Parts: sequence; structure tokens; C-alpha cells
Amino acid sequence: MSAPPSPPGDAASIAALHSLNDEVAACRRCDRLVTWREQTAADKRAAFADEDYWGRGVPGFGDPAAAVVLVGLAPAAHGANRTGRMFTGDRSGDFLYAALHRCGFANQPTSVRAGDGLALRDAYITAAVRCAPPANKPTPTERDACRPFLERELALLVNARVAVALGAFAYGVLCTIGGVRPRPRFGHGVIAEVPAGPGSAELLPLAGISRIICSFHPSQQNTFTGRLTADMADTVLRDARRLANLAPA
Repeated sequence: MSAPPSPPGDAASIAALHSLNDEVAACRRCDRLVTWREQTAADKRAAFADEDYWGRGVPGFGDPAAAVVLVGLAPAAHGANRTGRMFTGDRSGDFLYAALHRCGFANQPTSVRAGDGLALRDAYITAAVRCAPPANKPTPTERDACRPFLERELALLVNARVAVALGAFAYGVLCTIGGVRPRPRFGHGVIAEVPAGPGSAELLPLAGISRIICSFHPSQQNTFTGRLTADMADTVLRDARRLANLAPA
């Protein structure tokens, strides 16, 4: 199984992103995560027993010219760890891509597998940690080991102006990269201003991102209990469009 291709865009950006994606897929820095992702891919879930799992680090996915970057926590063990594409093949992805479609970022509301025709426009989806973690909880060491991938990715997404943090974990990582101090308390719809200025520890300003918008993570724990509704997700995504100076969907 090969990594999903990016849609048409700037040739240099696509080449650099593809190179980074190859590094992500081949990464074996964290022994615990490598063991878990490969064990899950070997054991499989009964419903996917006939499928070949990706079982590697999961690259980002979307439009290299994106104005909005969505950052999640990590791949799901039987979602992106199976399909090789962020937020694809699980209930979280079903909820997220439906919202992206309603808000003009996706050409279709479903995401089943790589190569299913899904394309994003003006949006790019990635995660703070690229391997599926046990109990969906990366350690601080694993988080920090993976952070350089996100830093480099954001620097390559030169048209990005707004980041959407899908959950408190992603929000914390984005604030660290962006030098956001003091950090506004995480809450759905909260907007953090990213300070402008050069510096190797401040890649978000260098990439042009000036705001981080918080959203509850589209996990079943949130969507099934009503903590995150479709209207709430749409509001955040429409705010992201507005702040990124994109036309309304």
C-alpha cells in the first residue's frame, strides 16, 4: 500500500511534502508506538480481517495550497492505522469529513479508504503524533519526538493562515510550536492569536498562520454524547474559512 497522493498544486511544495510523508511512514523512533501499530496491523479487527493494514506512520493529507490546517491527536488503531490516510475509516473521520464537505473543504462527505475519490480544497489534515498509540494516549516523550514532523509540515504549507486544533492535545502542541504565551484555556470555539516574528521555535508565524481555533475532537466520546454536534463543528470550520479570508461555502 502506498501513501495517498496530494492533489495538484505547487510542484516544489508537493515534492517536499511527499519527501516528508515518506519519512513519516518510515519512522521508527518510538519503540512502544512501533510495536503497537504493527501488532494492531497484524491482529486486525474482525470486520477488517481481509484488509491489509497500513501499520506505519500516517502522513498528512490534503491540499498543499491549503489556507486552513486541521491538526488531530494521532491515528486511530483501526482507522488511519488501517487505511493510511488521516481520519479515514472510523467514526471520527465520518463525522469530520461530513463537516468538511458541508463547509466547502471536501468534495464528498465520506472517507472510506485511500483512493476513494476524496479530495480537499483549501484544507490540509494532519496530527500531532503520527503513529496509533495504545489507549489513544501518546507519552510526552512520544509527542516531542514527533513534533519536528509537524513543524516541518507547517513550514511547507506556505499558504496556511489558520490552524484548527482538534482537541486539547493538538492545541497544546500547536501553541508550543507557535510560541503562544500565555495560552488561552482550551474550549470549543476559543481562538488563540499566534505572535508574529522570526525564530526557529516559531514556525507557525513563518508559515503565515496567525490564529489557532479550538474544536472538541470528533471522537465518538464527544459526538455520541452531544458534546460536539454537527452545528458546533460547522461553526468552527466556517470561522476558519472567514479568518483565512476564504469565500463562504
